[in-house]
Order: sequence, then C-alpha cells, then structure tokens
Amino acid sequence: MKKVIVAILFVVTAALVFRFITGRISQQPSEQHPELLPIRIGWQVPWATQGQLSQILQKTTLLQDQGLQGDFKGFNYGGPLNEAALVGEVDVLFTADQPAATLLIKDPDWIIIGRLMYNRVSLYVPPKSPIQTVADLRGKTVAMPFGAAAQRMALRAEQDAGLDLDDDVHNVNLDIYEQSDLVRDPNAHTWGEIDALAGFDPMPAIFEEQGLIRTLYVGKVVSVIVMSKEYIKAHPDAPVAFLKAFHAAYDFYRNNISTADQWFTEASKLTITQQALHIAASIEPNLSSDSNGDIRLSFTDEDYAILQEAADFLYDQSLVEQRVVMNDYIDLSYLQMASLH
Repeated sequence: MKKVIVAILFVVTAALVFRFITGRISQQPSEQHPELLPIRIGWQVPWATQGQLSQILQKTTLLQDQGLQGDFKGFNYGGPLNEAALVGEVDVLFTADQPAATLLIKDPDWIIIGRLMYNRVSLYVPPKSPIQTVADLRGKTVAMPFGAAAQRMALRAEQDAGLDLDDDVHNVNLDIYEQSDLVRDPNAHTWGEIDALAGFDPMPAIFEEQGLIRTLYVGKVVSVIVMSKEYIKAHPDAPVAFLKAFHAAYDFYRNNISTADQWFTEASKLTITQQALHIAASIEPNLSSDSNGDIRLSFTDEDYAILQEAADFLYDQSLVEQRVVMNDYIDLSYLQMASLH
C-alpha cells in the first residue's frame, strides 16, 4: 500500500513540476513580469526599416527597461492594422502618413506622438528604357498601386515635370506585389505595355539591388507613431516611456545594422539582401547619425507639409469623405517630457 501511495505522490509531484515548468515557458510577457505595463504594438511585418525597429524592441529589453511589456501584433499592411486599431486590438501602431490620416478620420481618439521613419517611394523604368527623366513619360503608360503613397508621389512628380495627368500620361492601377511578375529582365526596354512603375520599399529597393530597374525619381513618405488617447488617459506615463524605448531602438539599430537586418529578414521571410535593405533605409537620417543625441523623432516643416499633403490626397481622390488637419492630431509634448527631439 505504501508503495502505491509513494508512486501516486511521485506522479502528482512530477505532473505539478511539469505544469510549473511548461507554464513558465508559455506565459505571456505580462505574466512573466507582472510589474510591467502591457502595451499592444501593431507593426507591419514586411515593411523594412520599421521592421528592424520592431524586431529590436521585441528581441531586446529596451521596453522592459522603461517599465513596459510589449505584445507585438504583426500585420501585412496598413489596412488591417487600421482595422485592428478601430476595434481596440492595439494601443500603439507604426504606420505611414496616408493610413494614419485615414485612421484619424474614422476615429479621432488617436494621436501622433512622434516620427516613426522616412521611407522611400520611387518612380522607375526598365534598365534599357530610353526614358531618362520624368518629363519623358509624355505619351507613356505608368502603373502604380492606386490609393498608396506611391500614387501620390508619382502624380506629383509628373505634374512637377509639366505633364498633364489627364492628357499626357496614362496612369493605371497595379498592385505593388504584382510588379515582381513584370520586373524580371535586366535588358528590358519596356514591361509589355507598361513603360514605368511606381512603388514603395522594399520592392523597388530589391529591384534596384538586382539591376532590374533604373530609378527616375525618389519621394519621401513620413511615417508616424500613433497611440490611443484612451490608453494614454489610463496610463499617462506610457507615451514618454514608449518614446524613450523607441529612441533607444534607433540607437541600437545604427550601431548594429547587420543584426537588425538579419532579425527583420528572418521575421518577414522576404528574399532580400542586406544591400537592398541599406537602399531602403538610406533615406532615414537617424541611421547615419553620429551620436545618440542626433536621433530625431520630431517633425520638420517639410514633414508637416508632407503629412498634410497625404491627408489632402486622400480627400481629393475621394478615398475618404472628409478632410483632416493633421496638425490637430500631433502632440509632441511627450517627446519634450522625455527630453527627446
């Protein structure tokens, strides 16, 4: 009888130990560190530069150092991320200027607390194309993803080159992910009936690194950090803590570029070289800053103009029903309280 009891006690004890160990492994971050404030972060998995910063925050203790426990929720692009924000599934999100404007129009209970990054939008032609400047697009067909910042940039570049958008250029809609089916021949003069393409990184960076395109024009998108006002009201110290961690992520990134690129490549599962990632990140000055103090999360006058241009574009293209004034939704007081700029 004693042997049976001992055996039962042994089995129960082993089960409890196993449950304890596996429970510790499978615990959510907030359960592992109950003293830390949970924060749900929406990020875009295939989006370079933003992706490296997201991975740094996930793989280091920078958030924990500021008293935060990140719960990262990945999305393929800005639309689903906005939907998650609208139903309260994220507290902070990394997004570009146009999706940010769209979110603010649909739900004003969000605020921009800092600059996420600059990212490139490009206008490009086949390597052997006779087209040398944007003005040479007169009478040509240009394909681009309608509704995206690439369309906004391409149309503006055409107008700045003196082209009439209705009469001089045939602009057509083409999803960014369909471009790879066209851009395959380094000796191409055209891509079938298409003479030029517009797109956003990392796709153009990949094409450029492979010698499959020649870039005519590069524009700049101002991407932002957006946080829920409701979350801020419940946790007033969270914006400052988050911005300090994000600033530190940039410092880690600029000092460990190869590591950050590897983390992003593994997470995104993109077939992309480090050189292509460098091309995509070349527009972001924080990565070439000389010191931690030079890292900037605030906006320049040009940035404010680009953000408003993005919002106006959405309205002018009838993509939203009202115009939003972006400055009304930017609050840099948290950067100031964090002693950042």
